[in-house]
Amino acid sequence: MKNKLANLSALLLLSPMGLLAQDNKHMTLEEIIHLAANQSVEAKSADTKIFGRQLEVETAKSKQLPDAKLGGQYMAMTTPNVNLKLALGEGGATPDIAANQLWLGQASVSLPIYTGGRIKGGIDIAKDVLKAEEYNAVASKEQLAIRAVNLYLSLYKAQQTNLLIAENIKQSEQRVSDFKAMLDNGLIARNDLLKAELQLSNYQVSLQEAQKNIKVLNYQLANFLKIDEDTQLDQINLGEVTGVDLGLKASYDAAKTSRSDLKSMESQRLVAEDQLKVTKAAAMPTVAATAGYNAFGLQKVVTVTNAAMVGIGVSYDIGSLYKNKREVNVAKNRIKEIDEHIELLNDKVKVQVQQANENYMLAQKQDVVYHQAVDQAVENYRITKDKYDNGIADTDDLLTADVQQLQSKINLAISKANTIEKYYDLLLANGSLNIK
Repeated sequence: MKNKLANLSALLLLSPMGLLAQDNKHMTLEEIIHLAANQSVEAKSADTKIFGRQLEVETAKSKQLPDAKLGGQYMAMTTPNVNLKLALGEGGATPDIAANQLWLGQASVSLPIYTGGRIKGGIDIAKDVLKAEEYNAVASKEQLAIRAVNLYLSLYKAQQTNLLIAENIKQSEQRVSDFKAMLDNGLIARNDLLKAELQLSNYQVSLQEAQKNIKVLNYQLANFLKIDEDTQLDQINLGEVTGVDLGLKASYDAAKTSRSDLKSMESQRLVAEDQLKVTKAAAMPTVAATAGYNAFGLQKVVTVTNAAMVGIGVSYDIGSLYKNKREVNVAKNRIKEIDEHIELLNDKVKVQVQQANENYMLAQKQDVVYHQAVDQAVENYRITKDKYDNGIADTDDLLTADVQQLQSKINLAISKANTIEKYYDLLLANGSLNIK
């Protein structure tokens, strides 16, 4: 029999299906978090946005540089009729101008000297927008990490459920086999065998459900992390999860200084303040140093070169004196809106911190109870089995004790995952989740 199984395994490996076999991969929770925060589509999109804001900062800085322009024209023209009004002296006659070509050349440079703070304000806005985007990216990646943690732990729950049910199926199959023998010997009624077979069927249906959940969750996690979708994660071992502090508590004071979403909102307020300064600066004049060079020529008439100029240019929008007030009020109102959003977000953070603490403590308390429940269920099944063997308990008692034992073990496995899940929720609420 062993040789047949070995030969069958070899054939599967050499067959096309074997060559396309799914790749098993062992991944820790830390690796899952790292991939979610760096390799998922949403994470890359967040990095792209940051790069875009960096380019905007460079664009804002470039406005400090001088503007330089070059221009030239060459035109063919008809022979003009010229009537000079200038005196040409005694005996002077109006020259016969047969020119039919005209060329012009210009070069100019303008360097801003004073803009009322417009350029500096624009740079400050771009820098603060960049900071806000960086904090937004961190907050987004933290949410991605939590999604990955939840998927990973859900997969663990499905795997553990599958293992425990498969183990119980073996015991149920042995029980059905024993009951058939007992029925043949007239020791039990056929109804008892049917009850055992029904329980086995229920276990098999539950096993199929658990196996389906494993496939679904495995695919979702692989797709989310952008790894090969055919990759099958090995059996997850939560014993590898390190650093879980059972005594950790989140605090609003810590969250207030560490949460990326709060920092992002504060940066957005700085942007609004900078925008107010720029809006006010629109009512100020602008001063620029200017320099230029001109040259032109009219065929057979005149050629002008080395016409260089240097000076100061002043510009003042008089209309801003009565238009700017409304724009300033809009900018001030924007600051007020952001202040209200910050207040709402702070209230939300307080609730999240309190809820995260309560959920984490509850998960720990439930884990203790589920440990006790497993011990109780195992002992209850042992006692019930002894009673059944001695004719004191009936089949219903035995099968009920078996179900309770299985459920208690599944509850304990889920409880272990829930404790870790609530721990990471606590880190997120506290602003201390490590996504690197």
